[in-house]
Amino acid sequence: MNVQQSPMTAALRRARIIPVIVIDDPKDAGALASALLAGGLPIAEIALRTPRALEALRRITQEQPEMFAGAGTVLNVAQAAQVREAGAKFVVSPGFSRAVVDYCLEHDLPVYPGVATASEIEAALDAGLNLLKLWPIETLGGTAYLQLLSGPFFGVEFNPSGGVTAASFEKYLSLPNVVACGGSWMAQPEWIAARQFDRIRDAARDTASRVARINPAPGVGVEPETVAASA
Repeated sequence: MNVQQSPMTAALRRARIIPVIVIDDPKDAGALASALLAGGLPIAEIALRTPRALEALRRITQEQPEMFAGAGTVLNVAQAAQVREAGAKFVVSPGFSRAVVDYCLEHDLPVYPGVATASEIEAALDAGLNLLKLWPIETLGGTAYLQLLSGPFFGVEFNPSGGVTAASFEKYLSLPNVVACGGSWMAQPEWIAARQFDRIRDAARDTASRVARINPAPGVGVEPETVAASA
């Protein structure tokens, strides 16, 4: 399976938003996933930034199998193996690790490594990937940087994150080389800790509604065979 044309990538093209989740108590994971789903965002990137993040990921994959739940901040192959065992449907890393990418490709696990420079983009292309996390986008130059990259890297697509907010995500999604934006504005850590799941549902619903008014991402509505042929 070409993980860059996987059901996970298709889900990213539909949802266009990747909620980045920092969660302390795995007991809140199921309710959090339900809130995101009710709000119209069926994706959750559980960042491995807390001691029990892996358990939270496992709970979501078991309790909410319809959720596209994956893992972020995956730094090495050992972590990639752990999140795969926990049922992750995708892997995201802040930087480009060829070892992590190779492991995920070998196990048909969609992987979106982080890149920041032209050299890292070329390394990812050499590994067979053309949909990449671009991080930290606001520090790198925001939409202006993405527009610059569209010249030499025509056909390469990005999931920008790192400073994207409720006030800025629409300008990113309007760019032709952006598939989805990552951010935590609709499920902020303090909201999760306070169990404000209604607030998360409403923020997710508002985000999904605003996304629906934006032109679809490249590849939306295109038959898989056509996308694969043009990739």
